[in-house]
Amino acid sequence: MINYLANPNRFLNFIKPIEFSIGVFSFLFIFIGLYLSLFNSPEDYQQGDTVRIMYIHVPFAWFASFLYLSISIASIFFLIWRHPFADIIARSAAPLGLIFSILTILTGSLWGKPMWGTWWVWDARLTSMLILCIFYFAYIGISNAFPRKIDGSKPAAILAIVGMVNLPIIKFSVDWWNTLHQPASIIRFDGPSINQEMLLPLVIMLLGFLFMSIFIILINIKTNLIYKKYQSEILKLGWLDV
Repeated sequence: MINYLANPNRFLNFIKPIEFSIGVFSFLFIFIGLYLSLFNSPEDYQQGDTVRIMYIHVPFAWFASFLYLSISIASIFFLIWRHPFADIIARSAAPLGLIFSILTILTGSLWGKPMWGTWWVWDARLTSMLILCIFYFAYIGISNAFPRKIDGSKPAAILAIVGMVNLPIIKFSVDWWNTLHQPASIIRFDGPSINQEMLLPLVIMLLGFLFMSIFIILINIKTNLIYKKYQSEILKLGWLDV
């Protein structure tokens, strides 16, 4: 399947009938999720309306981690099978993952100030998320540090795989250490502890972010494949270096 889609024409033909639908689903889920989050979900008995930051903070955090996991898996495929399409997938997901990690930290600070009385603490969860953000910056920087992009692919892929060690720390930091950050309330062995009226809009927002991530990454992959297809013509015109 990867070999089949690695051909630019095949990939463009594959995503053409579904790209618009994915974008529409993304808009609808996020619109409905925001409406339910802001106007239909209850206040928290301790946090009041401040809890509504959760509906964007949690999706940002989840997909910052999930996209990094995707980059790491694609990097493994690239290093073992030397498949250029795996490298393109990783490169296409990295900018969005970086944005999500930055927004996770920013929304977490906005949530933490009224709850903890401070914008930032060197809490295990916050610190590990900051490290994830640094890994994103490093991956993007290394992958684009060479005149030829392909020269940065291998060191960037190795870095991405090394950074995987941080993902379980992000997930389980609230269980392994005493932290200010609240413990997991959705993915738990004994089931979600969050109020069902809060869980529904949160799940809808997560679905919206899933479709949005797929939509943006598909656009990035398409852009990279088109560039790769016409790179010889671009070089002749002297627009860019590969």
